[in-house]
Amino acid sequence: MPTTCAAMTVKRCSWANPANPRYLAYHDEEWGVPCHDENRLFEMLNLEGAQAGLSWETVLNKREHYRKVFDGWDADKIARYDDAKVAALLADPGIIRNRLKIAAAIGNARAYLALRDDTGGLDPFLWAYVDGRPVINAWPPGQTPASTALSDRISKDLGKRGFKFVGSTIVYAYMQAIGMVNDHAPDCFCHPARR
Repeated sequence: MPTTCAAMTVKRCSWANPANPRYLAYHDEEWGVPCHDENRLFEMLNLEGAQAGLSWETVLNKREHYRKVFDGWDADKIARYDDAKVAALLADPGIIRNRLKIAAAIGNARAYLALRDDTGGLDPFLWAYVDGRPVINAWPPGQTPASTALSDRISKDLGKRGFKFVGSTIVYAYMQAIGMVNDHAPDCFCHPARR
């Protein structure tokens, strides 16, 4: 079970909104924690894409509804969505009603199924880039990059495999979300150096 820092009462990263318990729990228990669960890896890839142009907090607040209307992020089901399902999603105020983002999730399900057949899934595909170990950073305040050479490579590789909404900035946010990189601020109590 991953170590969490929810019970501690010390400094958090500046982006963690203290007024939103859901956001604090995300910061404390998920962000930067290595994830190897295929379903969650697929979910987070699509949610990070849905975030494009919006705040992560907006998407996080809709995550439970996304899970419901996207069949628990079951890629086999999503890959078979038809026009009627797309129309229902576009009419649902509980998600980001953007046609391109919805189409991307469906296309990503198909790309994911092909990736799963080829490499075993997102877990072996992604974690091979870091030899199975998260990259631990300690960026100075305000200097966390929006993308890196590694996110550039992964973005290109995902794009070649047919994934959409996987630009380098989105991929870097995804890497942070699934713990491939740990970008907790050096003085945040979730940074590995403080545990």
